[in-house]
Amino acid sequence: MIEIVLHGDQNLKGYTLIEGFPGAGLVGPMAASYMIEKLGMKGIGHIESDLFPPIAAVHDGEPMHTARIYADTKNKLVVVLSEFTIPQSVVYQLANELLSFVRKNGIKEIVSIGGMPSQKPSETAYVISSNAELSKRAVKLGLKPVKEGVIAGVSALLITGGKGFDIPTLDVLVEVNPVIMDPKYAEVAIGGLSKLLGIEIDTKELENEAKEVEARVREMVKQAKSSHEHYDKATEEVGPPSYA
Repeated sequence: MIEIVLHGDQNLKGYTLIEGFPGAGLVGPMAASYMIEKLGMKGIGHIESDLFPPIAAVHDGEPMHTARIYADTKNKLVVVLSEFTIPQSVVYQLANELLSFVRKNGIKEIVSIGGMPSQKPSETAYVISSNAELSKRAVKLGLKPVKEGVIAGVSALLITGGKGFDIPTLDVLVEVNPVIMDPKYAEVAIGGLSKLLGIEIDTKELENEAKEVEARVREMVKQAKSSHEHYDKATEEVGPPSYA
C-alpha cells in the first residue's frame, strides 16, 4: 500500500509537479533540494508505504519522512522527492499513485528530472515529452530532444501513464558520468527547468551548495540502503519486532 498524505487542505490546481527521485548521478534530488531551498518551498505532505525502507530522515534534529512533498504557491510548483532509491517492487504502485494524485488535484503537468549515463557528459539539457506542444516549446527554449533511447523507473511510467491520461508530461535529462557525482549536473538541469517554467532560479551558489546537497543526498541514500539491509538481517535472525 502506498499513500500520499497532504498536511491540511491544499489547492494545487494548475500547478506543475516536479519529480526528483534518486537516479543516475543523483541529478533529481540534487536539483530538487536546491530548488526547494532557493524558492523557499514549504513542506505540505509526504508519501508513506509499508513497502518503503523502515527509516526516518533527521534534519536539524527533526525527524521526518524520507519521501516528502513541497510547494511554492507563488510559482505554482509542487516538488516530490525521496532520500532513498525507490525499490523496484514499488515503482509501478508509486507511479500510479502519483498519477492519481495529479488528476485528483488538478495539477496541469508533470516534469521529471533525471540523468543519462555518458562517458563524456555535455552541458546540455535534453528533453523527452509525451505532449507534442510541450516538446516543441522545450526545443524552442533550447533543450535538445532525445530521438532514441530508454528511460526507466518512476519517470518512465509517469511519462507513459501521463500520455494515457492526457497529462502533459516531460523529462528533463542531463548526461552524467555514473561513477562521478558532479554539482554541474544539477546546474544544467535547473537551467533547463528555469527556461521551461519561466522562473529565474539563482544558480550562483549552486556549485558550493550543491556539493553539500550532493554529499547529503548520497549519504542519505547510502544510509537508507544500509539501514534497510541491517533491518532485514535483524528481522531474519530474531523475527519481526513486537513493538514500533
